[in-house]
Amino acid sequence: MDATTAPHRIPPEMPQYGETNHIFEMMQNMLQQLLIHQPEDPIPFMIKYFQEDNDNVPKIIILGPPASGKTTIAMWLSKHLKSVFLSLENLMTKEYSSLAERARKHYQKMKSLPPLLLVKLIQERLGEDDCLRRGWILDGIPETREQVLMIQALGITPRHVIVLSAPDTVLIERNLGKRVDPHNGEIYHTTFDWPPEFEIQNRLIVPEGISEKETAQRLMAYHRSIVRVLPSYPKTLKVISADQPCVDVFYQALTYVQTSHRSNAPFTPRVLLLGPMGSGKRLQAALLAQKYGLVNVSCGQLLKEAVADKSKFGEVIQPFFEKDMAVPDSIIMNLLSSRLTQHDCIQKGWVMYGFPRDLDQAHMLDTLEYKPNRVFFLNVPLDSILERLTLRRIDPVTGERYHLMYKPPPTMEIQARLLENPKDTEERVKLKMDLFYRNSAELEAFYKQAITINGDQDPYTVFEYIETGIINPLPQKVL
Repeated sequence: MDATTAPHRIPPEMPQYGETNHIFEMMQNMLQQLLIHQPEDPIPFMIKYFQEDNDNVPKIIILGPPASGKTTIAMWLSKHLKSVFLSLENLMTKEYSSLAERARKHYQKMKSLPPLLLVKLIQERLGEDDCLRRGWILDGIPETREQVLMIQALGITPRHVIVLSAPDTVLIERNLGKRVDPHNGEIYHTTFDWPPEFEIQNRLIVPEGISEKETAQRLMAYHRSIVRVLPSYPKTLKVISADQPCVDVFYQALTYVQTSHRSNAPFTPRVLLLGPMGSGKRLQAALLAQKYGLVNVSCGQLLKEAVADKSKFGEVIQPFFEKDMAVPDSIIMNLLSSRLTQHDCIQKGWVMYGFPRDLDQAHMLDTLEYKPNRVFFLNVPLDSILERLTLRRIDPVTGERYHLMYKPPPTMEIQARLLENPKDTEERVKLKMDLFYRNSAELEAFYKQAITINGDQDPYTVFEYIETGIINPLPQKVL
């Protein structure tokens, strides 16, 4: 761009396209792969990289001490996410692989594998089509700092690393009851997870190396090595306590691997606040605008300003105000469009409330490419709404607003002259609430990534929840 033409008028479609298609992350990943592999001819390399299209598949490492349940959690995650489960055993048993054959022979003699051979096995397996398409979960690998550095040197970078943790006394006791099904490798326990089928019970075997002495030795070796492994994954690591029911551990792990890490991509918030009248949308929008410099876009305020300024929109809107009629959607959209295309909205971002109120309006907003990237539903029960609105009063002399419960007038004289807005009567409030509830289900279905927040609490607590939802990436509901 020519610097002399600044400030540049960036079309709103450009940042939206970049965010929707993750252009920044794509360029970042592309540069990372080029620097790692340093191909002689980058163009074919990048064409192949984009054709694989596997930036969002699971790439998970599960670590933990003996008897922590890491294999069980890894297998459950593999089944749930439909990704490839990889362990030392199935890496070595791979057919038609000279590397796997070498590994089997070496393991039969030494009961361990050299780090270089293990890493080559992993590299060969991760390069196969099923791992590229469906992603992978590594069970208990890497075990040492040396293995970590070798894996990183090959450009193998997990998105999520889970470390299970539990007291040694618990792990020793748990390991003594461990049993394995030789048919499918499923792991059971004599106390915590005994199979109900007699056929399975009869064929379970006691695995090698689970005595108290052997488990204690393995735990010591694990503790010595894991402290040098963990610093290699500072931004992708999560420690989960394994001293709880296995199902709870699994759901904590599943929640974590379905969470995106915070991106360095430029982010322009476009926030939409939805909720019934009296839910606090106006206050939350003001707090967001004040803290983050967002443009506060109130649909009702825009209509009033247009009438007050006697603009061309105001002249069209004025008759509807005089007759107390709803302003047509087409006029509202033209007014919103003129505001959202202004440079401050595109550059700083915006927070909007008061529109859309139904599914048709949401479709109109979406069709014109004014798509919010964060949507919040403020959920407040009817009783609280009635309490908030029907007790509001205004002083006709000073214009001061009061609330008979939360902000009562200071004197009896002021209280005697307070007036109630006709819109705050219980009948009018219930009518509007009924209309909102009829439309809210369709809006929730339309904005699938919306975050629902309990709005019936302290306003600054609500603001903290909204703030967290803006700063952090949206959770992946379906991975």
